[in-house]
Amino acid sequence: MCDVSILYSFRRCPYAMRARMALLVSGVAYAHREVLLRDKPAAMLAVSPKGTVPVLVRPDGTVIDESIDIMRWALAQKDPEDWLSRADAALVAEFDGMFKHHLDRYKYAGRYDADPLRHRAAGLAMLAGLGERLAAQDYLGGASRGLSDIALFPFVRQFGGVDAAWFAAHAPRRVREWTAVLMASDLFGQAMVKLAPWAEGPD
Repeated sequence: MCDVSILYSFRRCPYAMRARMALLVSGVAYAHREVLLRDKPAAMLAVSPKGTVPVLVRPDGTVIDESIDIMRWALAQKDPEDWLSRADAALVAEFDGMFKHHLDRYKYAGRYDADPLRHRAAGLAMLAGLGERLAAQDYLGGASRGLSDIALFPFVRQFGGVDAAWFAAHAPRRVREWTAVLMASDLFGQAMVKLAPWAEGPD
């Protein structure tokens, strides 16, 4: 059994991004196993048959395979920036639910047989609410970044990346600025380092 936690991750997955950022800021030691989603390792499927990332396997064998749960677990070990005190569970749930619904149907309209412009408009309306909150403060929970910022940010970033020119012209200014600040952070840079896919074999 490994003496540190093992994280199965995929660099471009927004769920995995936020889990990695929380683990990194917490300072919790973990072994990163980058996976190819088209060729998921048997070791990952053995501990989490649903086959999605991220998956964290703790040294005692306990498996955490929901990204928000990984974030909260990491921060419960150590929370140097006090992220948990700035966690808005309702806001995170709203964006994990409805915003992700619209994002998927905007980005992958063909897959869902959806009208992308309708879902883009619905997503933009939700971003307007973030813009109102950010008009009065630098981050969603106040003057410093917290769990809510890091939980939502990868999905807002993905929304903006579907059509960057449209996002620059239409997204609320404060949402664009907030997204840019988080993208430029050292923490995000560390979380997005490219790693070779993990190959199964003797540890």
